[in-house]
Amino acid sequence: MIFKLHIPKYPLNLFIESFIYYKDYNPVHSVDRFLPDGNINVVIDLTDYPKFIYDNHTLKEIQACRNVWFSGIRSRYITIPSGRDSEMFIINFHKGMAYPFVEMPLNELTDYVIDGELVLTNKILNLREKLLVISDIDNKFRYTEKILIKTFGSRLKMNPFINFAVTAITNAPEKSALNEIVNNCGYSQKHLIKIFKEHVGLTPNAFLKVIRFQKAVNSISKGKFTDWSSVAYDCGYYDQAHFINDFKQFSGFTPREYTQQKSEFTNYIAVG
Repeated sequence: MIFKLHIPKYPLNLFIESFIYYKDYNPVHSVDRFLPDGNINVVIDLTDYPKFIYDNHTLKEIQACRNVWFSGIRSRYITIPSGRDSEMFIINFHKGMAYPFVEMPLNELTDYVIDGELVLTNKILNLREKLLVISDIDNKFRYTEKILIKTFGSRLKMNPFINFAVTAITNAPEKSALNEIVNNCGYSQKHLIKIFKEHVGLTPNAFLKVIRFQKAVNSISKGKFTDWSSVAYDCGYYDQAHFINDFKQFSGFTPREYTQQKSEFTNYIAVG
């Protein structure tokens, strides 16, 4: 398998966490359950055949994705191809920082995988054609940086409120509370929720629940705890019952079932 990750230079690195390229990944399974992680991505498919979104229960194909697509923030899990025989270039945004690259409120794209032509500029759509003819992976990264800075450079202005609120939640989801964020940002709670939804895609409380879930997933994956009460307490859940209920809502599994089926990739579970 070829896998390379690239951190873009300033100012893109304030908004984009990484570019990811992979090819020749050949797992034995063909379908993954992808858990909500709070991220937004642009996926550029460098192969000529469509990829599919599957029904979470029947695993039947329900949506075909071709060439370039936008994957919005998710409040529930999604069922996708495992990556077998794929060649992908992914733009992975920092949490809450994709807004300057899309010309619509991000809550309109929540839980959707959208054809790139509907939400992205022609510059990003045409990027695929250039990446197909650039053979060197590092040159693919450099060219993408150049195009994104040229296209979006004047729009790369960080919203200090969004940066504060998202950082507060992601750094300490076990301690975060909406009232505290409101008191420290100077906005009313109603305005806070409106702006947060537009820029992040979820309400602050819904985003907090996803980030708490992610802290639990990472803790379990690292084998950090020996009992579910400890996980629940460390991740800020009211009690063990709330923790297990949220975990099943976001993954479709109980924490114990997750430990039995998890793979080397934290948020991907083979289901077919």
